[in-house]
Amino acid sequence: MGPMAPVVVGVDGSDASLSAVDWAADEAARLSLPLRIVYASLWEHYEGAVPAWTLDRPSGQVLAENIVAAGAERVRQRRPGVPVTTDIVAEDAASALLREGHMADVVVVGSRGRGELADLLLGSAALVVAARSSGPVIVVRGDRQALEGRHGRVLLGIGPHDVDSPAVRFAFREAAARDAELDVVCTWRRQLHEPADHMAVSGDVPRDREQRAAALVDKAVEAVSRDHPQVLLRRTTLEGTARKVLTERSAAADILVVGARRPGSLVGMELGRVAHRALHHAHCPVAVVPQHHDAPVPDES
Repeated sequence: MGPMAPVVVGVDGSDASLSAVDWAADEAARLSLPLRIVYASLWEHYEGAVPAWTLDRPSGQVLAENIVAAGAERVRQRRPGVPVTTDIVAEDAASALLREGHMADVVVVGSRGRGELADLLLGSAALVVAARSSGPVIVVRGDRQALEGRHGRVLLGIGPHDVDSPAVRFAFREAAARDAELDVVCTWRRQLHEPADHMAVSGDVPRDREQRAAALVDKAVEAVSRDHPQVLLRRTTLEGTARKVLTERSAAADILVVGARRPGSLVGMELGRVAHRALHHAHCPVAVVPQHHDAPVPDES
């Protein structure tokens, strides 16, 4: 048996990346996986090569070494049983983490960056990694209750393409590892011309849409639930857009899991409206789990 794929966490010295390190350490402990701390920067490009005759290291390298060493020590203090390795890469953060994602169980990033990125709602590196990674990416955000897993609930958003999908399997694994409830949510929408008390002559149209949503939830989790009989399931259908419902419901969750349909060629970026909204506004960490496809991506709610 080969080495286990690690939990990879990107660091840059910001408060957000320290929070990501803590969360990643907890995740590695839950899943009994090693942790890999990666610092990526183009400091060599900006500072120039160090002359061969000098023993001085460039300040960028010293900063990088200090950041990864502090991160590793932070993990040892928090989760002493988790094996930790570190790496410093002279590369832009997004490219480095995308490459790491090919060998990782999951990639963890903070929701904001340092310097000019700190004022953005979501750091550009985190957004690029979440949009293009070949494997699951978790953007760490939310309040202390969510970050510490106090809610005891994993939230999973279900769409038409999520039957036995990687996102469903990921959510079940998270719930099992946390001994948490899995709240599986599928939304449905009333047509604009239908009043709240609308009753069609041929039947109750809104009720029919809700029943179809409930059937989709059952179908989506049917196969995976047999492999995780210990996971307590809550099947939820709610009227509204998936973007709004999942963001609001994330306030009572420890992690929100959403799927992202990737073009089969991996050319370009693909998140979808639901994942994009969650990454910017969810009240808890967000796991974006890719599902590769060759067909056009339908519009999302």
